This record gives sequence, C-alpha cells and structure tokens, in this order.
Amino acid sequence: MRSEPAANMKKILLSVTGYDPSGGAGAILDVRVFESLDFQGMAVLTALTVQNTRKVQNVLPFAPRTLMAQYATLSRDVSFAGIKAGMLGSIKNVPLLARILAKHPDLPRVVDPVLGASSGVPLLEEDAIPSLLKAVRGHASLLTPNMKEASLMAGILVASPQDMREAARILFERTKIPCLVKGGHLEKSAINILYDGHRTVVYGHEKLRKDVHGTGCFLSAAILAYLARGLSLERACGRAADLTHEAIKKAIKPGKGRSLFVF
Repeated sequence: MRSEPAANMKKILLSVTGYDPSGGAGAILDVRVFESLDFQGMAVLTALTVQNTRKVQNVLPFAPRTLMAQYATLSRDVSFAGIKAGMLGSIKNVPLLARILAKHPDLPRVVDPVLGASSGVPLLEEDAIPSLLKAVRGHASLLTPNMKEASLMAGILVASPQDMREAARILFERTKIPCLVKGGHLEKSAINILYDGHRTVVYGHEKLRKDVHGTGCFLSAAILAYLARGLSLERACGRAADLTHEAIKKAIKPGKGRSLFVF
C-alpha cells in the first residue's frame, strides 16, 4: 500500500532510459532537468552505456525482467506525475515500455525515440522501429524524434523544414500521438516543428555553433516537466525549447569531447 505523500513533497517524474556515465544524457540528465524544474526525479534503467564525452564504446541492455522489476518496485511505493521514455537499448524492452505507458493513461507521457548515438553507435535496432510505433500507438502525449530518427520512423528523407512537417504528419497518422520533430541539425537555423493532428507549430531559435551532448534528452525532459505543471502541449514545447536554447549557451566542455549541460 502506498503511503500518502507529505503536503510539501515534490511531484515525481519518472525517466525510463539508459545510463550514461558521463552524465551528459540519459537518466542522469533527465533527473537533473526534472529537479531544476522543481520536481523529484526517478529513473528506471534500460541499459548501461560505456561512453565518455567523445564517443559511445558499447551498449549493454538490461533484460526486460530487470526493467519491469525496477518499475514495479518503484510504482508500489510512489505515484508519478509524468513519464518520459528515452533509450530502450533493445527491441526486447519495447513491450515493457508499452505496458508502463498504458498503465498511466491520465499522465503526461513523452517518448523520445533514441535510435542511435551521435557518434554512429546504434542504441536500438532499426528493425525495432515498427514494433516501437505499434507499441506506443495512442499511449503517449508526444513523440520527439530528431531529423535522423524521423527519417527512419516515417520512411522519408528528412532534410528540410518541409520534410520535418511531413514526417510529423506521417508519424501522427501512424501513432495517433502528436509529434515534435527536432531540427537542431539544420544547417542555417534551429527549428522544431510540432504537429498535433490539427495544426502545425514552428519554434525557431538562433543557430548556436556549439556541439552539446544530450540536447534531445534535455528538451524532452523539460517538455514533460512543463506538461506536468499543466501547460498546454504547444506552450510546453515552446518553453522547453527556450530553456534548452539558453542551457546550450551555458554548456561547458569538461573533457576532450562534446560540451555538457551545467546546472
């Protein structure tokens, strides 16, 4: 039986994702973003990565039973105010994610479909994409693929804002989930495009010439926090994009590779 939280207890946001030892992405970053926005952060780990600020060297997925044991143990003890799903590490974890998301239909749920590292190391098998789309269909508040992920998931080349619009529309039709395609890798501008099934919203920022690790994780975690605060999807995406843009400016380079966010 769950105990009642104290009146001044912060609401809890859960991240279902991998562990990045550098803290630049994954569970550590998600929790830090949640806590910077006045939530308590918790995490269910899907995989361990062997990496530093320069590259991912290996990915060690956890067994589905380990993932489910983590979630079940936490959920028997605490209540969540929102759930973010990131890197799954293995196609075997897709059905478990579907079960977790389906258990919380009234919560904001953001799915960031992390398919590969920037260094090129795959973080989820490409043949898992159809299963992932089918598994999350109707069970999330938002999908947040980057341009490469949107290309693989929508089955079209995504190289321009117009392509991003089309990919967001295709992914909504396939999943019945609003889709925000992240365009941080566009050459001349930084644009994110949201399609919610009715309208398209474009969020634009100055292009920052700074290589920062974990920008997608930061953005999706911030969106979840703003949704859990009660903001509309359109406003949550806009506020999170603004926050991410400012955080990129402050990022530092602690090692010999990419810059990391600071808090």
